[in-house]
Amino acid sequence: MKLRERFVVTFLATVFLPIIVTIFALWGIRAFQVGSIEDMYGLNGSEDVDGERSAQDIGRLTLEIYDSLKEKLEEDTRVMEDIAYLDKVNEALSYKYSYLIVCKGGEIVYSGKASGTEGIYDELPEYGNLQITGTYFKDANAFLKQIDFLYPDNTEGSAYIVTRIYDISSQVQSMVREAFIVIVIILLMTSISLTWWNYKEIAGPIKKLSEAAKKIKEGDLDFALQSESDDEIGHLCANFEDMRRRLKESEELKNQYDDEHHILISNISHDLKTPITAIKGYVEGIMDGVANTPEKQAKYIRTIYNKANDMDRLVNELTVYSSFDNNRIPYNYNKVRVSDYFDDCVEEISVELDSKNIQLQYSNHLKDDVIVIADVDRLKRVINNIISNSVKYIDHDHGSIHIIVDDAGDFIQVEISDNGRGIASKDLPNIFDRFYRTDASRNSKQGGSGIGLFIVRKIIEDHGGRIWAASQEGVSTSILFELRKFEEVIVDE
Repeated sequence: MKLRERFVVTFLATVFLPIIVTIFALWGIRAFQVGSIEDMYGLNGSEDVDGERSAQDIGRLTLEIYDSLKEKLEEDTRVMEDIAYLDKVNEALSYKYSYLIVCKGGEIVYSGKASGTEGIYDELPEYGNLQITGTYFKDANAFLKQIDFLYPDNTEGSAYIVTRIYDISSQVQSMVREAFIVIVIILLMTSISLTWWNYKEIAGPIKKLSEAAKKIKEGDLDFALQSESDDEIGHLCANFEDMRRRLKESEELKNQYDDEHHILISNISHDLKTPITAIKGYVEGIMDGVANTPEKQAKYIRTIYNKANDMDRLVNELTVYSSFDNNRIPYNYNKVRVSDYFDDCVEEISVELDSKNIQLQYSNHLKDDVIVIADVDRLKRVINNIISNSVKYIDHDHGSIHIIVDDAGDFIQVEISDNGRGIASKDLPNIFDRFYRTDASRNSKQGGSGIGLFIVRKIIEDHGGRIWAASQEGVSTSILFELRKFEEVIVDE
């Protein structure tokens, strides 16, 4: 069932069910009142007492005036000859939907009602025919109370208090009708108010959800869906907003990756173009006979070899970066004796640095038995990337790189410093970010992909260590990282 149909069914049920229940309730009350009069007077059929109230209620209407008149007659019956007194009693009775009739010697001497007494005069009981609870006149639809007395001249007299049931029932019926109308109006207003409130509370948020879904469909994620309630609809809005926020974050991340990949391709293209151009130039020199001596040929071939190594390094960096980007980089952790490892690294690096006329210094302040848990190949890439970065930015003839391995309590600390151009303080916090390149590096003939130091940071952090940099622009740069020492725990048996 659709939501709108549910609202219609709910509205109809809310309106008509209470009305039907009210009708049956009023009918039951009426049947009870009619039954009371039938039981009291032995009437046959409710049609004889249509609309009348119970005898108990009718009797109570004039009870106080009846008792007062009876007491007055016991004191002095001459008051029944005082028209002013009789008018006063009749006026009081008029407020009770009743009037007074007085008979003397069988003749009516006073009637408090000038019209509408048809059937009453002929039905008046005779003197001495006293009904304690009163008499009901079916034809006249009236209720009568009788008080017998003797005039001062011993003439028989009777005072009758007549209550017109029709007058009472018409008022009661009018009151019931008004009450019914009021009840219906209240029920209608309540139903309309509740229905509108429900519609506003449900349809309003649903409309917002529909508009939000349309915006998402059109690719617009720059909005916020506010949840204004704590019900199911509110929870739905909150979940929808959370989905929108996640989609926006995902889109922003995708855009960032796209931008980064574009930068990567641009950087790699530039960095590959430079060595390829150099290799082509030196090969053409050899082919054209420019390198006409063994010394020149050896120099050209060595240059070609170095440029090929640069290309190989770029390709390797791209491969490692791709593994990082897909979270598929494999690590093969082993126990590594730090002193032996760095002794071998320095020996290998020194050959390359000697060919570039860069002096290498090495200081190891660790004990021989210090061990770390590391992936040997990944740690070697860290050192090579840092060294390559240092070599790239040494732009004078007396280049120097210093490797220091030191003890830092529970950690080993490795510092690789150079006397290159240094890094500006504004760039220093960002050098380990992906694709970040300083102004100096952009203008450098060596170029740079912008992922070398990012890979270094990623590997060190994956080893549980930390890395940072210190630099003095135009003087030197130091890259430092720490790795936790391995300590074997001995369990007492």
